[in-house]
Amino acid sequence: MALEDIFKVSKPIIGMVHLLPLPGSPKYEGKGIKPILDRAIKDAKALEKGGINGILIENFGDAPYKPTSVDRETLASMTLAVKEVSEATNLPIGVNVLRNDAKSALAIAHATNAHFIRVNVYTEVMITDQGIINACAHEVQRYRKQLGAEKIKIFADIHVKHAQPLALRLIEETAKDAAYRGLAEALIVTGPRTGVEPSIDDVIKAKEAVPDKPVLVGSGVNKGNVRGFLKHADGAIVGTSLKVDSVKSNPVSESAVKEFMKAVQRL
Repeated sequence: MALEDIFKVSKPIIGMVHLLPLPGSPKYEGKGIKPILDRAIKDAKALEKGGINGILIENFGDAPYKPTSVDRETLASMTLAVKEVSEATNLPIGVNVLRNDAKSALAIAHATNAHFIRVNVYTEVMITDQGIINACAHEVQRYRKQLGAEKIKIFADIHVKHAQPLALRLIEETAKDAAYRGLAEALIVTGPRTGVEPSIDDVIKAKEAVPDKPVLVGSGVNKGNVRGFLKHADGAIVGTSLKVDSVKSNPVSESAVKEFMKAVQRL
């Protein structure tokens, strides 16, 4: 898979739409789904007007996250949010259901004609703040086949943030497993937590291990370091640095997106 097939550029920048707390989550404000949808659409339009290449939607506001299967109200709310955002923009859409409900993400993407999903724990057992989470590549791949949804691509994290492998392994070995045994179409390298950049060395090692697969940077990318990362990576997923005042819980800043994309275009 070439990322250009989805995003129409060779090294895409994917902007985050962080959903506000959904019904049933601890921080849900009880005001119904409309304010959540309004914020999601506003953020998506700011990303699109700023020149972003794609959007990834996730239930960021639902912390603390359930480790695997989310509840029905979360699935219903996210399906509606993805549908509304996809109708409000012309950008390729991805889905991530935190912490690691990859089958729900795939179901949402299939129902809404989204283009890809992100899976945080794919081919390794990870120790996380939600407990131990097992690999799910075997389930996701079979479920995708069952749905006839092979057009939805799987972007898999390796050594994902906010986690530690149960058995510490070289990132290049993890990359090979995710790509060639787990059959992920693209890989994501992150720092230790949201908003923190990964090691350039990790990006280089992952890319050298799977030269025929796209490798994206999934945290901590900003207009100051994007040049260095895109020398080696095939794209980036960007959230915090595109928000008002670079605060991850704030709305997307259209001006910040424009500044970021100008830095990318200068490359």
